[in-house]
Amino acid sequence: MKLAFVCIFFLACLCSCSPNNVKIDNGLKHFFDENRVNGTFALFNNGTGQFTIYNLKRYRDSAFLPASTFKIVNSLIGLQTGKITNDSMVIKWDGIVRPVKEWNKDLTMYEAFRVSAVPYFQEVARRIGKDTMQLWLDSLSYGTKKITTRIDTFWLDNSLKIKPDEQLGLVKKLYFNQLPFFDTYENIVKRAMLFEDNSNYKLSYKTGWGHNEKENHLAWVVGWIEENKHPYFFVLNFESSDPNADIPSIRMKMLKGILSQLGFMEGKM
Repeated sequence: MKLAFVCIFFLACLCSCSPNNVKIDNGLKHFFDENRVNGTFALFNNGTGQFTIYNLKRYRDSAFLPASTFKIVNSLIGLQTGKITNDSMVIKWDGIVRPVKEWNKDLTMYEAFRVSAVPYFQEVARRIGKDTMQLWLDSLSYGTKKITTRIDTFWLDNSLKIKPDEQLGLVKKLYFNQLPFFDTYENIVKRAMLFEDNSNYKLSYKTGWGHNEKENHLAWVVGWIEENKHPYFFVLNFESSDPNADIPSIRMKMLKGILSQLGFMEGKM
């Protein structure tokens, strides 16, 4: 019953921006120009129901591979199905040395999520299996939903895609425990997403980085910022044709710059 109700509610609320509650903020354009990227940013004020958006068309109409932002859903499905027992569950390193040194060791789910360890969550996906994963993608109406390639690459290879609008809707539902998963499991994922917690704000997010069909870098940051116990939900999405672009640095610099320009991070919102 909970699954059916929440899925209906989720679908009804996922894409809720309309001309009446959207402010187009072209003052954010310089962040994209300075970093030579093409993209979009959106912020949802949960208290007022207002969206602040740069590049509405890309935000609302364009879909992209989720890359490692899919770890949010992969974690929830893994926990709900028992393939991840808790956030301390270790998956042993397979011995393959990869470019990200933090991946080259045994990792717990919490550790793997925070260093965005692709091999850990590929193994989780294999344990979940294609049929069960497909059932959950359908239940969540996650992006284009279909798994048309391998179970351990479909969120990385441009076969599954999701819109920035849908990403923002997902993290909003996660924050309020309105996804069709046990609250305990949603709280585990939220704990893993909390990267900054100080007297002025709490910043929770998941990053993503992949390559689109044109081999351009494709980057995400999705999550929320809390000030004075009030959440604001955001999504940053962009692509770069520069093969040498430092995507991890650019995406966080852009996110914090945008949030700062919008008045956040000082505890005054």
